[in-house]
Amino acid sequence: MAVRLGSVWTISPLLDARWPEFVDQHANSSIFHTIGWLRALCTAYGYEPIAFTTSPPSERLTNALLFCVVRSWLTHSRLVSLPFTDHCEPLVESIEQLRTLYAHLETLRKTQRWTYVEMRMSGASLGAENVFQECKTYLWHRLDLRPSLDALHKRFHKDCIRRRIRHAERQGLMYKEGRSESLLRSFYDLIVLTRSRKHLPPQPLEWFQRLVASMGKDVCIRVAFKENRPVAGLLTMNYRKVIYYKYGGTDARFHHLGATSLLFWETIQAAKSAGMEALDLGRSDVEEQGLIRFKERLGARGVRLTLQRSPADMVSSSLEHLKMRLLKSICAYLPNKMLVLAGRLMYRHIG
Repeated sequence: MAVRLGSVWTISPLLDARWPEFVDQHANSSIFHTIGWLRALCTAYGYEPIAFTTSPPSERLTNALLFCVVRSWLTHSRLVSLPFTDHCEPLVESIEQLRTLYAHLETLRKTQRWTYVEMRMSGASLGAENVFQECKTYLWHRLDLRPSLDALHKRFHKDCIRRRIRHAERQGLMYKEGRSESLLRSFYDLIVLTRSRKHLPPQPLEWFQRLVASMGKDVCIRVAFKENRPVAGLLTMNYRKVIYYKYGGTDARFHHLGATSLLFWETIQAAKSAGMEALDLGRSDVEEQGLIRFKERLGARGVRLTLQRSPADMVSSSLEHLKMRLLKSICAYLPNKMLVLAGRLMYRHIG
């Protein structure tokens, strides 16, 4: 059902028959605009996907801003584009469309009493100067896969990537890929270990199960085993000519094996065989210099990605930093089972 207010329509991407074709044809769309990703967010966390457009229901869809409504008694209701999503570019044709949609958002935020509206996008926030304010900055890395495999391999850092790949190949690691429940659970065990090291609760297992169910063959889980013990794993998603690295986990006791570098090499080779042209390595906090260096040593290039919010008085980077420090301080003392439980209870409130 489409609802009109002035020159802007509110639509449901999950119900509007125009949405899949619109996303497939727009140059700035990504895996995060697709029905599969939106359905996973909806079924796992209860978020309501909505989009705003100037295209009437009787006409072809030509523009949209995509959001999820996050309703929470704990963290208050807000509009986010999109929860747990690295980036979500506006799908518009002109700056005039963008300004019209931004103005509509500001009006709707006040009438609906949303705490804030949040967007995650690259480049300049054209048209948002009087509405949104930058809240946080990230680096978003992509690896161009169009060169030959040999050329890509040569661009890897000699010691930190190529040498570790060779070392991993000599360790007798067993490699599995797929979407089976058993492989997913092995991967999830690595997610729990990794989040625990960072003093953060892991995403719920149900989230990954919903993601696999919603996206099917477009999801691939790759896990490296040492004597039947999972030591490193990646979850990637395919959309058009791009493969997206979304989640990764490791067992720190086996970092010396170089399994993560090997898994990325396996991923790149599979992507090349499938005709992919880019590997999206997602966003990194600017403070995560180790992660940024790893991505750049793979040959990826980073661009600035900003998280923006309206109203301006909801923007406080120091407050956000303090919240994260407090969360980590608490989680540092929790056993893994308690962290998993905390993740199940908290994640639907923090999208």
